[in-house]
Amino acid sequence: MPAALPTVTATRYVTPLREGGSLPGLVEASDLGTYVVKFRSAGQGRKALVAEVVAGELARALGLPVPALVGIELDPVIGAAEPDQEIQELLKGSRGLNLGMDYLPGSLGYDPLAFPVESELASRIVWFDALVRNVDRSWRNPNLLLWHRKLYLIDHGASLIFHHNWPGAQKGAQAPFDAADHVLASYAKDMPGADAALAPLVTDELLRAVVAVVPDEWLADEPGFESVDEVRDAYVGYLATRVAGPREWFPQVVDSSAQEAARAQQSSDLKARLKAKHPNWMQGRVK
Repeated sequence: MPAALPTVTATRYVTPLREGGSLPGLVEASDLGTYVVKFRSAGQGRKALVAEVVAGELARALGLPVPALVGIELDPVIGAAEPDQEIQELLKGSRGLNLGMDYLPGSLGYDPLAFPVESELASRIVWFDALVRNVDRSWRNPNLLLWHRKLYLIDHGASLIFHHNWPGAQKGAQAPFDAADHVLASYAKDMPGADAALAPLVTDELLRAVVAVVPDEWLADEPGFESVDEVRDAYVGYLATRVAGPREWFPQVVDSSAQEAARAQQSSDLKARLKAKHPNWMQGRVK
């Protein structure tokens, strides 16, 4: 784990990526790398970037596959040729340090029906998502990529929801996690084993090392705190409390029956729409 977030400079804005509401962009950088960039003025702002770093580096420390993260210094002039006014405003508002995730060329979005995941890995991913309260890895929006047939975890900006309400954070430190809608629910068959393997690794020392990677400027001037160090301590305190126990927040058994029923209904609805649209040639073909 790096002692600080490695930093590069954006040299070319390639294209917007419109899959998410925060309008990330594909950017080339001074180290000759290509990155998917999350911008500080988008969506939840810098807190989404903090969540990406804390959750991403914690996942990596627990042995889960996450693309490399870097800080990206941005001068909005690199997007001068972009015709979309919304994106122009996004770039102008994001001058300075943003977050880049290593671009995995040729990667595919994860489909749980096409790519089974072995129980140990699936259970550990669900346990990790429960720890950081990541609600954004559902079967509708997996936030998993397949690259060279290996699974990668991406997009953790919606995790650590407690930092949007610091006064009530500790009250929710043992809040349970509903994994029924998790994209890997049907494969996560060993949640107690995942807890036994991962919980001992999440020490105060590890948490402090992870939180130390977050740039100071993303933590500065946080309401209710007198210093950046106090903010870092608050992240460590929340996650340490969550791990310390009794750890009733992680599901011992993940029930995916509701998810499977929803998928079946979605498939049935799609077939019905296809038959209605093509009543002649589709007869006998859609079963």
